[in-house]
Amino acid sequence: MGKLNQTDLHRRSTRLPEYDYTQPGAYFITICVKDRRYRLGAIIDEEMVFSKEGEILQDVWEGLPKHYPNIKLDEFVVMPNHVHGIIWILEIEEPFVGAGLRPARNEKRRKQEGQRPSPTKKSKAHGLPEIVRAFKSFSSRQINEFRHTKGSKFWQRSFYDHIIRDEEDLCQHRKYIQENVLKWCLDEYHSPR
Repeated sequence: MGKLNQTDLHRRSTRLPEYDYTQPGAYFITICVKDRRYRLGAIIDEEMVFSKEGEILQDVWEGLPKHYPNIKLDEFVVMPNHVHGIIWILEIEEPFVGAGLRPARNEKRRKQEGQRPSPTKKSKAHGLPEIVRAFKSFSSRQINEFRHTKGSKFWQRSFYDHIIRDEEDLCQHRKYIQENVLKWCLDEYHSPR
């Protein structure tokens, strides 16, 4: 038997190598449950009926902007064994807080003293991989608490992404998400039981 090569242990990234995933824009994502198991609910009469795990995912998704103020959420769907969503990464500017241990002066006081307004800087921009990592981590933790399976892997490694290029592309991906439940029997992640 040959030696194990370290490069064999690393999966190739599906991200575009030269693309900055902190750039403002819309991103379509797909994240699958480990082994594509049906854990998030079932589609009954063309409607998604959430399991407790599916409800947790919906709540975690809706809570992401509390942790990442540089995002806005768009369409999202929980399917029996995966999720699809669109995340907007926004450009945010915020004032510097201060320097060292001295308290920062407020803008009104600075103006009264004839000083320039405080400079602005871009806030730390969290990129798409970090946001998806957080979604997976937050949801896994809550699901494992609910199932009493602390430390179990809930998600497959990595995720699929598509950088949305224009308004037509955005409309197509929104429609895909909105109609995903209705087209479940044709879905690549669906396997008849």
